[in-house]
Amino acid sequence: MHKPELLVTPKKVEDIMPLIEAGADSFVIGEQKFGLRLAGDFSKEQVKEAIAIAHQHHKKVYVAMNAIFHNDLIDELEEYLTFLNEVKADAVVFGDPAVLMVAREVAPDLKLHWNTETTATNWHTCNYWGRKGAKRAVLARELSMDAIIETKEHAEVEIEVQVHGMTCMFQSKRSLLGNYFEYQGKALKIENRAEKEMMFLYDPERDNKYPIFEDANGTHIMSPNDMCIIDELSEMIDAGIDSFKIDGVLQTSEYVIEVTKKYRKAIDLCESNNTEYEEIKDELLAEIEDLQAKNRPLDTGFFFKETVY
Repeated sequence: MHKPELLVTPKKVEDIMPLIEAGADSFVIGEQKFGLRLAGDFSKEQVKEAIAIAHQHHKKVYVAMNAIFHNDLIDELEEYLTFLNEVKADAVVFGDPAVLMVAREVAPDLKLHWNTETTATNWHTCNYWGRKGAKRAVLARELSMDAIIETKEHAEVEIEVQVHGMTCMFQSKRSLLGNYFEYQGKALKIENRAEKEMMFLYDPERDNKYPIFEDANGTHIMSPNDMCIIDELSEMIDAGIDSFKIDGVLQTSEYVIEVTKKYRKAIDLCESNNTEYEEIKDELLAEIEDLQAKNRPLDTGFFFKETVY
């Protein structure tokens, strides 16, 4: 049975070692200017330091360059990709073909993981980007379990699936919150992932609170619940899914570390002793439920229901 990689998103360099000790195999980090919805904002020096720590312990670091790029940032791609190649990033996560084209010129040996978050919905598209140079496709969060398994069966590239955390429901390059408050004659401090305070959109009809914040990439509205399928891993492990991702955006470091420990235990048991995994998976789910904030219930995302747009 194939054991999937456990991929985690740290908030800061200081999280790398605790997450390694918790069982993480790899990390997604980056700079907000280049990467979307990162758990933390990593400068070049911090990226370099994180890679060094991870490589000392035979772990991998993927750097996010999956932002929506306009002309004003294109000239910076070459320099940043050259830097990532020099510090030996294990892969670059991209969505914009501009990243792929520049990487071919300045860092042809740098591995690429294709991730648009929304359009990786079938195996033909995954293979298209694989033939263009991507080594991995990150599947859309709106796919059912059956669609994920079918995609893996036909995929020519590695397949990554998010198994835990919140998901993005809306993004705009515009500073919607900032513009609104400015219109009201009020100053607004731009939300930073390092800050504890949070703003929400409230839906009284469904009694849902949607986290909303702004960063270098604009305005993001996130799901009201956290996805969690720690008790539904067997089928995907049997199918050979290559990477399970825990997304720690807008979570505390302590939360991500504890959740990582539980997924590490679940993956290892599922691979080595599925009977025991089946016996304790409900207990693991209950332990994660105990970690949840009261306004962040768990659900299974779209794994077992039809996508409704």
